[in-house]
Amino acid sequence: MIVIDTEVYKDYFLLCILELSTRKVRRFEMYEGKPFAVGDVQNAMQHYTTISFNGNNFDLPIITAALAGKSCEQLKVICDEIIASHVPGWQIYDKHGLDRPTSWDHIDIIEVAPGSGSLKIYGGRLHTPTLQDLPITPESSITPVMRKELRDYCVNDLAMTAALYTYLKPAIELRAKMSKEYGMDLRSKSDAQIAETIIKYELHQRTSKTYRAPTLKDYSFVYKDPKIIKFTTQQLKAVYSRIRKDTFTLGGTGSVVMPEWLREERIVIGTTEYQMGIGGLHSCEKSQYVAAAEDELLSDFDVASYYPNIILQQKLAPDSLGKPFLDVYQTILDRRIKAKRAGDKVTAETLKIAVNGSFGKLGSKYSALYAPEILIQTTITGQFALLMLIERFEAAGGRVVSANTDGVVVLYKKELEQKIAHVAWDWMLDTSFQLEESRYRALASRDVNNYVAIKLDGSVKCKGVFASGGLSKNPDREIIYDAVAQHIANGTAIETTIRACTDIKKFLILRKVNGGGVWRGIYLGRAVRFYLSTSVPQNECIHYKTNSNRVPKSSGAMPVMELPKTFPTDVDYLSYIYAAEDLLGEVGYIRKNDRAGVNRTGENLEWDM
Repeated sequence: MIVIDTEVYKDYFLLCILELSTRKVRRFEMYEGKPFAVGDVQNAMQHYTTISFNGNNFDLPIITAALAGKSCEQLKVICDEIIASHVPGWQIYDKHGLDRPTSWDHIDIIEVAPGSGSLKIYGGRLHTPTLQDLPITPESSITPVMRKELRDYCVNDLAMTAALYTYLKPAIELRAKMSKEYGMDLRSKSDAQIAETIIKYELHQRTSKTYRAPTLKDYSFVYKDPKIIKFTTQQLKAVYSRIRKDTFTLGGTGSVVMPEWLREERIVIGTTEYQMGIGGLHSCEKSQYVAAAEDELLSDFDVASYYPNIILQQKLAPDSLGKPFLDVYQTILDRRIKAKRAGDKVTAETLKIAVNGSFGKLGSKYSALYAPEILIQTTITGQFALLMLIERFEAAGGRVVSANTDGVVVLYKKELEQKIAHVAWDWMLDTSFQLEESRYRALASRDVNNYVAIKLDGSVKCKGVFASGGLSKNPDREIIYDAVAQHIANGTAIETTIRACTDIKKFLILRKVNGGGVWRGIYLGRAVRFYLSTSVPQNECIHYKTNSNRVPKSSGAMPVMELPKTFPTDVDYLSYIYAAEDLLGEVGYIRKNDRAGVNRTGENLEWDM
């Protein structure tokens, strides 16, 4: 397997190849007096599995054009067109009369990576040793000295792509197994793309039809009574009645427009406030710390496979797909449950992608699964069913302290344990949905999406900023979230956790800087990574190159575009300690006079929460 990357200038073209097994690099260049090694490149592309980041839409069309005899200047025209128009690769092939390389075995990892981000951002999230932006502006004429710079830069991008591929390898191997089962190449597809592909395949097998995205003009609909919702309080009855009379319409992007009154409506049950929305229900707590006393229990009730089960229970099939969709969906869900029980992890994970990934496609106007009415019917039903559960828990003497999309956390006296269990059981009978219960010692929330839950055995469940990074979010002083979680879970002093850590990656902040960041006159790039340093004055920061504004959180920042081999001696521990103490207040853990914090000057800070 080889990793490929290209650099294109009007008088210089570079293709770099990294062989994964040996880590050897080969460079193929084209410039005046240096023809492109067509035979060697054709051999490499034909006989190796190639890996790229956005290769399907950029590198492969460029390499194909170079093999077809295009000059550097012609390649630059194609390159600029791709960047400016964002058109898919197949259109580039057609427009420039290029033969699509159907025999090349290629994996493009850009869609496999979760969320969206540039290669540099993903590299920063993986803590790759070097973050480097393109060192030479795209319109430059390349001198011999500049070629060396571009070779080094391209090799660094290869290493970053290889690191990302290694991280994603389990997901890609799963996709390879799915590809064999379905007889099509799924290795370069996102979860949602795979879900749509599998469902379309299964539908075609049953109906012999070809399915494409429907065109919806002047489209509107009303929410239909699912016949499982029953409320006792007047407020909930009124909201439920009103939403069944409202008309939903589509915006310019094809997404559903949320009714203004629903956006502003706040539902209060007991002491907790809730907000409905297009995507799901959530409670509105801020800075909340809840700990179960000796005579209390704190239970998290989650609904298993909530939205898929709503779709099947309510028989919600897109008009363009009809009943066969429900048959396929039910078969996939049943097969996944069977595989999970049998310990067949590969099949279970494959079908999980198909079940979960397909839901988001209901809201995409470019998808054959596009069905905004089904999307809303599902999410609104889920919200009202959850509100019904909350209403019943509160009536039984519990206090629901948090709720989000498919679960609620309820605090109650131990003497009410059987009563709460009966409420959960009756709700499951009334709705046909399945609840799964977990118990906590405590829950500390900055808000509903960012919290630390302490389990009965002392382990922690973290969400949002408290969760480990991975590819889904930028590093942002991970050590302070670790310190807060450990302090809440077992009383470890904030300062102890922070000062004991010798992993600089835990102290880093990664920011995307549109237009690029500058520090002390040095251009850093569009992905900037740094830590807080005692050797940098607080009035110094990283600036946006375009307007000189301060990059957020960069006061006193020391850039680390190259990771140090040893732990720096100038880490500003007090800034991290202060931020962690501040976070304890944000999650409601600190109470008046409970503890004192310190700022970077060493001054004591008395908390008054």
